[in-house]
Amino acid sequence: MKQALQFRLGQSLTMTPQLQQAIRLLQLSTLELNAEIQDALDSNMMLEMGDEGENSTNEKASSSEENTQVAAENNDVTQNENIDASSESNLENTSETTTSDTMPDDLPVDTSWDDIYDSILPGTTSTASSSYSADDQPEVYTSSTEDLHDRLRWQLKMTPFSEIDAAIAEVIVDEINDDGFLQSSIEEITASLADLSADIEVEADEVEAVLRQIQNFDPAGVGARDLRESISIQLHRQPNDVDLREYAITLVDNYFDLLANREYPQLMRKLKISEDDLKDVIQLIQSMNPRPGGQENVNKAEYIIPDVTVKKVNNTWKVELNSDAAPKLRINATYANMIKSVKNSDDNSSMKNHLQEARWFIKSLLSRNETLLKVAHCIVERQKEFLEHGEEAMKALVLHDIAEAVDMHESTISRVTTKKYMHTPRGIFELKYFFSSHVSTASGGECSATAIRALIKKLIAAEMPKKPLSDNKIALILEDQGINVARRTVAKYRESLTIPPSNERKRLA
Repeated sequence: MKQALQFRLGQSLTMTPQLQQAIRLLQLSTLELNAEIQDALDSNMMLEMGDEGENSTNEKASSSEENTQVAAENNDVTQNENIDASSESNLENTSETTTSDTMPDDLPVDTSWDDIYDSILPGTTSTASSSYSADDQPEVYTSSTEDLHDRLRWQLKMTPFSEIDAAIAEVIVDEINDDGFLQSSIEEITASLADLSADIEVEADEVEAVLRQIQNFDPAGVGARDLRESISIQLHRQPNDVDLREYAITLVDNYFDLLANREYPQLMRKLKISEDDLKDVIQLIQSMNPRPGGQENVNKAEYIIPDVTVKKVNNTWKVELNSDAAPKLRINATYANMIKSVKNSDDNSSMKNHLQEARWFIKSLLSRNETLLKVAHCIVERQKEFLEHGEEAMKALVLHDIAEAVDMHESTISRVTTKKYMHTPRGIFELKYFFSSHVSTASGGECSATAIRALIKKLIAAEMPKKPLSDNKIALILEDQGINVARRTVAKYRESLTIPPSNERKRLA
């Protein structure tokens, strides 16, 4: 086969490193962006944070230096006058100061700290502790990081268990989940104990007895095998003088299924109580904690820093970037001016590369902020009705609508709106929240899915407790309002709002 050379002319789209950096910064959240900026500041000498208060800081520093200098001059004058007036008294004071406040150059090996300095314990003559007595020492508050299992193990150590019972209790505590419920059955725990050690021979009754003791631990209801048992444990630990306590215990222990199915007439006949008393009994049961271990494993709150803020000024909605979420960077003028004076070619080339990277980084940040602000402006322009009247006035909006308005690709809009938040008078929302599909109306218009969910939530909130609205009934009510939705669509939206079906919403008035 004969070899030959051929020339072809073609065009291809190539992403430069600068464009890749701009796209990557565009899709970062606020926290990720701050971390990226910090990495850039650590690695690039040409970048520095912009400080708007430099002048005031310098003025404060200069004024403090002047005050310090004046004070020092006054102290020198005072000291000279004191020395001239009483030289012998100063010599005595100097010798006492050396003894009590100055550490000697050499200390004996057997000398303790208290031999040289006064102790800070209560009752001593130390100046630092003379204002405190043994009863009014300042308290030290430390943040507790213990979880549910740590608390249970601490109570386990304080309980007089035998050696075998302690081993059983350890296994039971390990099988309790973060909500406080026992995940394994008594038979499984018994089998696992036999697998752990051949020397330990326990029966199910022994495991059950240890479990009963653990169920007396705090928090109340921990160690239960299901919700019914947990509520029953909590009710048994209520004071005897609590109204209708015995009825609540009887209901939970014997008729819990009827309560779950909202069979209120049967419950009134079984317990032989009136409707008002049954309502109070159910209220007492609902006051128990359904997740007894949940309060011991509370995660720290995660705070959201909004990227843009929206407020109404003179009947006009104004959109601004959050200055805290968009830190200002600048080129370090000192290092930038050093490029001309550096004679070493390697150092000069390195500094030029750092300068070029710094400029591109700042340019990418500015491009990110401009794109974010442009998209936010367009969203606010389309969703003014939502800002004025709430979720029921939300309009249908998709990424393609914003992409056409700002003359960008849909993928760019998707990157801009992901993990970016807007602070409005109605709360903080992710930019993705303002996008939703639409449903056709009888008049030929469109209604957003968010508005339909808000209407469903409003209808359910206003329904009769004894006769809640079914999904089919809600669909008919929406159809009367001109919104054509199927029953399955209503069920899907209701489930997205974490609202139970009508049979589970039934309750006494």
